[in-house]
Amino acid sequence: MSTGTFPRHEKALEMLRSRGRYRSLMPRAGHDFASNDYLGLAGSELLRDAASAALARGVPVGAGGSRLLRGNDAEHVLLEAEAADFFGTQAALFINGGFTGNMAIFSALPRHGDLVLYDALIHASTHDGMRLGRAQCQSFAHNDVRAAQAAITDWRAQGGSGQIWIAVEAVYSMDGDCAPVAALSELATREKAVLVLDEAHSTGVFGDQGRGLGHAVAHQPNVLSLHTCGKALGVSGALICGASALIETLINKARAFIFATAPPPLNAALVRAALAELAANPDRQNRAWDLIRHAQAEAEKHCDLTGFQSQIMPVIIGDDKRTMAIAQALQAKGYDIRGIRPPTVPRGSSRLRISVTLNSSPQVISELFADLANLLETPA
Repeated sequence: MSTGTFPRHEKALEMLRSRGRYRSLMPRAGHDFASNDYLGLAGSELLRDAASAALARGVPVGAGGSRLLRGNDAEHVLLEAEAADFFGTQAALFINGGFTGNMAIFSALPRHGDLVLYDALIHASTHDGMRLGRAQCQSFAHNDVRAAQAAITDWRAQGGSGQIWIAVEAVYSMDGDCAPVAALSELATREKAVLVLDEAHSTGVFGDQGRGLGHAVAHQPNVLSLHTCGKALGVSGALICGASALIETLINKARAFIFATAPPPLNAALVRAALAELAANPDRQNRAWDLIRHAQAEAEKHCDLTGFQSQIMPVIIGDDKRTMAIAQALQAKGYDIRGIRPPTVPRGSSRLRISVTLNSSPQVISELFADLANLLETPA
């Protein structure tokens, strides 16, 4: 009910409701097909035990300040050394989250006269980081390496001479498709550019021991990778991994790092445990892929849906209201599936985002796609 206190905001909210785009917070309920907890670590006994052990040895729950003041704990330092070793880079920086990480990278590293060339479907956090930076920014068609090359050629023909930064996601969070990392790395090397690779949805799932889709090129000095810790790793925070000069620049220049209270040392201890689990237990990643392949087969069998490349399976509905109606019908049947609408995705491409995690089972996945098939056949 309108109170009249903030009429413009209330009108805007009512407009969202009328268009099927109003958002509200929902409790967790039903089988998990909505989270990014791909390896089932978030609620695992492994991390509970790691938390108990860390508390027992005196690891603080809170940091008490920024890393440049008194907030720098031994757990942060140990994690960064272990992460650099695990991901094969010169250095690593632990920061509060993936969103904060991208804001830090794109506000502090590209400079005036540089070009940030970004994939058209890049995450919102990268856009916010670019807005805070001073470099020229230009998009290129999604996953189109030739378009990126053409944009670089045109920029240089117009007098551009600064550093080029190519920003992509390894696995795209709403489409679930994979970046052509090898071709992009070749482009970056050829053009003396830096490839900034957001591994948020590939860490733990792709690459040897879950090191990410770009692990084969991560050691190169012109590659900077962001590994979030709140998805497959089951904790929170993010690790920026790359050349020491870039990491040290972030420590000295990134306001999102300098002026923020450090991530809890306890979180750093838990991320250390998660990375150790990836290195020691490849079965967890293998089981995840068994489920992913099963889900892809069931999607084709029941719904004639194909082309999925990862654990993220978008089912494009199109209409906002029908998308939410199908999502609610699935929720009523016990599946936690969320509808995704603009502006998160392009207009006319509202979808169900089905996320395959180790929190589910083959039987439940089969039942989900059988139920989804019936709903998709129901007239709008």
